[in-house]
Amino acid sequence: MTDFAPTVGVASTHPRNMPEEHAALPVWNAENWFYEDWPVGQKIRSLRRTMAEGDSHLFNTLVLDIHPYVQDQMFAESEGIFGKRLIAGAFVFSAGLGLVATNCVNAFSYGYDKLRFIKPVFIGDTIYSIRSNLDKKPRYKEMGLIRASYEVFKGEGELVLYCEHLQTVKYRNPADFVGKTEK
Repeated sequence: MTDFAPTVGVASTHPRNMPEEHAALPVWNAENWFYEDWPVGQKIRSLRRTMAEGDSHLFNTLVLDIHPYVQDQMFAESEGIFGKRLIAGAFVFSAGLGLVATNCVNAFSYGYDKLRFIKPVFIGDTIYSIRSNLDKKPRYKEMGLIRASYEVFKGEGELVLYCEHLQTVKYRNPADFVGKTEK
């Protein structure tokens, strides 16, 4: 495995609207890395999270998902093919990506590709995620395009979700990419 410099929590913005000594402190889980800093091949793993019934209900309420597989215990037990309630796939996606998300102030979501719900996740299952930095390419005058895969696992390593996240990220020095961009 290749060693990479850490990219989480090592740098941050320096806001002008707070005391200088506070603004100089690194912000937890917020970075100001640039396109040039993003290491292809780097992998990170999240902490684990147990998908609780209350969290599932709250998510379903917020997004108005009242499908009987996620909201109706009696249906799930007697008529559902799994015999118990599922966690909504959209919640597995949101929570799984959130576990390894960064708050880079120079990165902007461009979209998701290849989203697949591979196995069901049930109330009480514990998930974790692995993000792999796949590739990057100069795209725009001010920003490049990066692509990372997200694999969400449950239990002791059963793959339940896969997707690829595309982000545009600001260049530290846009002049270095003149003539190399697509647009």
